[in-house]
Amino acid sequence: MSKTYLDQMHRKVTISTPPNRIISLVPSLTELLFDLGVGEKIIGRTKFCYRPKKKVQDISRIGGTKKFHFDKIQELEPNLIIGNKEENYKEGILELEKKYPVWMSDISTLSEAYEMIFEVGRLVGKQTEAQDLIQEIQHNFEQIKPLSKRVLYFVWQQPYMVVGQETFIDEMLQLCGFENLSPAPRYPQMTASEIKEVKPDLLLLSSEPFPFKEKHRLELAHQFPESEVVLVDGEFFSWYGSRLRYAGTYFQTLLEEIQNL
Repeated sequence: MSKTYLDQMHRKVTISTPPNRIISLVPSLTELLFDLGVGEKIIGRTKFCYRPKKKVQDISRIGGTKKFHFDKIQELEPNLIIGNKEENYKEGILELEKKYPVWMSDISTLSEAYEMIFEVGRLVGKQTEAQDLIQEIQHNFEQIKPLSKRVLYFVWQQPYMVVGQETFIDEMLQLCGFENLSPAPRYPQMTASEIKEVKPDLLLLSSEPFPFKEKHRLELAHQFPESEVVLVDGEFFSWYGSRLRYAGTYFQTLLEEIQNL
C-alpha cells in the first residue's frame, strides 16, 4: 500500500507504508527516528549522524550530508529517504529522487520544526509518539525566562561567520530574549572592525560547525574586551528534531550563567 505526502518543500512524495528501509541524510533526523521508535528501520545514515551514539554504530554510512555515495545507497534499496533543504545538496537530492521517495524538511522556525516532527511521525506510523514529543518540547520551552542581550552567534572563524536572520538558530536566539546583531540574513562574514562597531553584549561561540574551544574564547575575549564571550553547545541551537526536548532546560541554564557573569 502506498500513500502520497506533501513534504516541507511542497513536493509530492509517494511512499510505501509503513516504510521499513529508511535512510536519513541529517543527524538531527536520525536521532528523531530513533526517539520515535523506528531506529531498527534505519538502514543508512551519513557519517555525521552520531546520535544516539551506541545505536548508530552498526548502521551503514552513505557518505556525508553534502556528498552521497550513490552506489552504497543503491545497494541498500531504501523505500524512504529523509533529508533537509539546507543541510543537503540540491544536485544529490535531485539524483536520489529519480529512484527513491525522498521526503525533504525545510526548517527556519520552531513551528516548522514541530510540523516536521509530526509529519515524520505520520510517515513512519508514530503519530502519537510525535505528538507527545512536541508537547514535551513545548512544555520545556515555556520554562525559559528570556534575557535581553545584544548578541552575535559565531559559527566559523578565519573568516568570522555569524548566524543571521531567516535561520532556525536565529529563532532560538529570539526565544532566549537575544537581539541578533547580524548585518545580513543566513550566515554572513564579519570583520573584527564590523563586530566592534555593532557593540554586542555577548559573543556566542558555537561548538559546530567550527568547534570553538576555550582557547578561541580567550582569544576573542582579548580581541573584543567590551563583550562577554561564551561557549555554547551548537546542537541545542541548530538541531531541530528530538534534541529540542533538552533545549529548553539548556537555554534556561545558559541564561542564568550569563546573567551571573
